[in-house]
Amino acid sequence: MISVVIVNYNVKYFLQQCLRSVFDAAVGLDVEVWVVDNNSSDGSVQMVHDHFPQVHLIANSDNPGFAKANNQALKAILNNPPRQQSANIQQSIAPQPDLVLLLNPDTLVQRDTFRTCLDFYCEHPDCGGLTVKMINGDGIFLKESKRGFPSPATSFFKISGLIKLFPHNKKVGAYYMGHLDDNTVNEVDVLPGAFLMISREALQKTGFLDESYFMYGEDIDFSWRIHLAGYKNYYLPTTRILHYKGESTRKSSMNYVYTFYNAMAIFARKYFSKGGAKFYNILIQCAIWLRASIDFVQRIASYLAVPLLDFVAALAGFQAIRHIWATYWAENVNYYSDLYIWCILPIYVIILLLTSWLAGGYDKPLRLGRIVQGMGFGALCLLVFYSLLGEELRFSRAIVLLGSVWSIFSTLAIRGLLNLAGVKGYRQRSDTRRRYLIVGSEAEYQRITSLFDNLGIEPRSIERVQDIASVEMASKNVDEIIFSGKDVSISDMLDITQKQGACNKEFRRAPEDMEVLIGSNYTVSVDDLYTPDFGNITNPTNRRTKRLFDITSALLVLMLSPLLFWPQRRKRRFFSDCLSVLLGRKSWIGYSSRSFSHSANNSKQAGEPLPNIKRGIFKTCDRLPNVKNPDLMRLDHDYATNYHLSTDITILMINIFKI
Repeated sequence: MISVVIVNYNVKYFLQQCLRSVFDAAVGLDVEVWVVDNNSSDGSVQMVHDHFPQVHLIANSDNPGFAKANNQALKAILNNPPRQQSANIQQSIAPQPDLVLLLNPDTLVQRDTFRTCLDFYCEHPDCGGLTVKMINGDGIFLKESKRGFPSPATSFFKISGLIKLFPHNKKVGAYYMGHLDDNTVNEVDVLPGAFLMISREALQKTGFLDESYFMYGEDIDFSWRIHLAGYKNYYLPTTRILHYKGESTRKSSMNYVYTFYNAMAIFARKYFSKGGAKFYNILIQCAIWLRASIDFVQRIASYLAVPLLDFVAALAGFQAIRHIWATYWAENVNYYSDLYIWCILPIYVIILLLTSWLAGGYDKPLRLGRIVQGMGFGALCLLVFYSLLGEELRFSRAIVLLGSVWSIFSTLAIRGLLNLAGVKGYRQRSDTRRRYLIVGSEAEYQRITSLFDNLGIEPRSIERVQDIASVEMASKNVDEIIFSGKDVSISDMLDITQKQGACNKEFRRAPEDMEVLIGSNYTVSVDDLYTPDFGNITNPTNRRTKRLFDITSALLVLMLSPLLFWPQRRKRRFFSDCLSVLLGRKSWIGYSSRSFSHSANNSKQAGEPLPNIKRGIFKTCDRLPNVKNPDLMRLDHDYATNYHLSTDITILMINIFKI
């Protein structure tokens, strides 16, 4: 029997198609599937209930981490004796070894994957752990498929970047075992957690995953203990999986850097000698600080590059309009003062860019309407700001209006140039110039083109092929290839993406009976069109608005502390609470009950926990101070799904003397 364990966190669509591929690969085999959900807020639990009732589901009320979540299922599996094979399976196949597979939700397995792994285990009794060849959504081989143990030397070559210069050298490239051929069966040191298969016998000797690793490193630790138990780990490239990679984590974040390298430090403390562990930990700390510094500079550059470009273009327009207006209207090129030129006009531009940012004009994916709306509101703010200036500074409303129009135009033009340059994050989803190739039957072609209409995609052209052999010829002049999940197998899709991956094309999959297009760069769903995203507290604009409110109101409360402090009922906590909000440790407003929706007897929201937000100084129920027994679940759900800034303002004002 094969027991498949999948830990999920907020990747519902990936999980759904992953489960379908698992059950397709399980045909004729004895397979059970376990899903452990780490408090997802995207409806993953309900989806599993509705579409895969045969799955053993564990729904956590928090996120205990990857290792602990896997162990929840592993303990349940080992506590149950191996299930007897059914009669029809016994007739069709030889007795199976009992295996356990740890699988990521953002993967798709080929139909032959489980059978190939089973055959390999039968032929190699020394095999304790096994992994397969992993290909990402762009058809690129993932070198994480085979890795070496992170010895101090190996880690140094990885951290220093020397591995990129000599990737195939046995010593320098040892982290990814680059000296081994990608298409040859080999012994390897480390099995990736995305696809880690282990025999039940080896698991009983090895023990469970080490829960001191929250994420990353537990697969290295686990692989090492398989070695210590007397087994070998193998890399098996005769079957493949598609691993979209990175959908559940953001690897550019500083949190990732710290978590990843801290996992390496935990490994060193456990298995290296004292001297070796000390040296290794010094190396790790240096790596953390080095990566943190590089990450900080890159983040600042990435965040400020486009806004600075917008600022320069907008200010240049304002200055040009000012010069023209002074020359031809005032007939005096020196009509405007230096204060107006070098102070007031830059403030105009800053207000326009700030309102664009607040409206989501800098969020990804790019939506041009948000820029227009934000700057339009900013223009109104400028007119108000203009009316507050002294007479000596109120030179011309025309400059305000014309400059605002220019700023909108220049900002949109910059986005267009970034789009043409292929800068990541600035390509429009509904690009009317994109050419698509649909691989599938006529019925699937009609379904996918109908899905285009529902998603608002207006392509330049759409072509269709059904014969897999014709894809290479038909795809020469297309920008994106969309595979029908019903007609194109995972194996055929991987073959095509690996051949076409170097041709700068994008690939999407349209899973059967799902109104969604899934790819490595983005996932777009019809559900998104009917979800009131503008009201959800997880929306980037609302998260930003809530944080800005916390900061500005905390500063205001601290400024007014001579007046607000003395009437407070809890004077000892006044300043500490204000500072906690200002520093981001808490928010002014939080949920009344964090256990909402974790009860099995809850209403329609059961199984769909609320999005995580910071603990609040005040609760949603503080909006109704005179109600003795308010419906806390309803208040929290309404706050999370229909967030308005006015709610935070109201609750804070009602409780201003209760900080």
